[in-house]
Amino acid sequence: MRRLWLVFAEFVTVTLAVIFVVTLIRPDWNPWRKNIVEIRQDGTPGSVIGVSGSVSRASYAEAASRAKVSVVNVSTSRARALPKGHPLAGDPLFRRFFGVPDDGDNPGEEAETSSLGSGVIVNADETGGYVLTNDHVVANAKEIRLSFGDGRVLPAKLVGTDPDTDLAVLRVNGKGLKPVTFGQSDKAQVGDVVLAIGDPFGFGQTVTMGIISALGRNRLGVNRYENFIQTDAAINPGNSGGALVDINGNLLGINSVIYSRTGGSLGIGFAIPVSMARDVMEQIIKDGSVTRGFIGISPQDVTAELADSLKLSVARGSVVSSVNRGSPADKGGLKTGDVIVSIDGKPIQDSVAAMAAIAALKPGTSVAFGVIRNQKETTLNIEIGKRPRPQRTR
Repeated sequence: MRRLWLVFAEFVTVTLAVIFVVTLIRPDWNPWRKNIVEIRQDGTPGSVIGVSGSVSRASYAEAASRAKVSVVNVSTSRARALPKGHPLAGDPLFRRFFGVPDDGDNPGEEAETSSLGSGVIVNADETGGYVLTNDHVVANAKEIRLSFGDGRVLPAKLVGTDPDTDLAVLRVNGKGLKPVTFGQSDKAQVGDVVLAIGDPFGFGQTVTMGIISALGRNRLGVNRYENFIQTDAAINPGNSGGALVDINGNLLGINSVIYSRTGGSLGIGFAIPVSMARDVMEQIIKDGSVTRGFIGISPQDVTAELADSLKLSVARGSVVSSVNRGSPADKGGLKTGDVIVSIDGKPIQDSVAAMAAIAALKPGTSVAFGVIRNQKETTLNIEIGKRPRPQRTR
């Protein structure tokens, strides 16, 4: 009996020792262990649960791969004039340092500079295709070269530009171009995931991810006609002219502007919606330039103070602050102080909406302008003129 008791005691001791060691090494095997809080743990690392409950990888590789083949590097060379009569313009060492050609009798005063940007292939045929980029990327360029993902470097020709929206169209000859698929920027929503693709700082093609932070951004003072998509996807110098795409790789916008105090990304970038870019692109390809309506006025928003002084019931519309002499507006009877409240039957909320509506009108047509003058609403029929080609300020 005593021997049996010793055997039982040894068995219990060994069993307790084994349980202690196992509990110390693998506490998750302990059947009596309870969680401090109840959690749901995903058993598939790097995946997300879809709406239907299916598991898919949290990756945008397919969208990036689909769109990257349509994004190119744009490099340009341009002439930079030295100040007239520069005291060191005749110094051979100075000229060599700044790359100024020295041709003996006529030393000239131009230095060649280069810049980098990006572009998006928007059309392709058997001989080549069209590339959409920013006007400021190719402005004053003497030579334009496109670098493709497959290693090719091809010269490009400028088809036309539109400084008012900061867009330009290039033509490149070459086979096997892969055009991007256009998305629907007018259906984009704040919070949608987007990818920015371009060539920041000349490092090479780069993809960054973010969301749409805002839509319809204007009054940035960058372009005359602004309707930007704002995103926090990293956009840096060199990304200009690149693609902003949705999670399916469809083009939503052309990356154009960043807000930065350092020159790098602060999470506030702006892209030109593809709906606007497409209209500009088609006009440039067809006519070489963009035709916009023009009546010759300077508009001003109706503030609460102006509405009160003009005795308006609602602070909306656009006040005519000046009228160009001999302009369509002048000939149509529009006067300084008039408040434009509708154009072609469509209500006008502010001066930005007024200028956009006028620009969209076809030159040569007669359009009804709803105007408030001396607290009375009247209608003026104005024949729309053609907006003069803008001068670059960049």
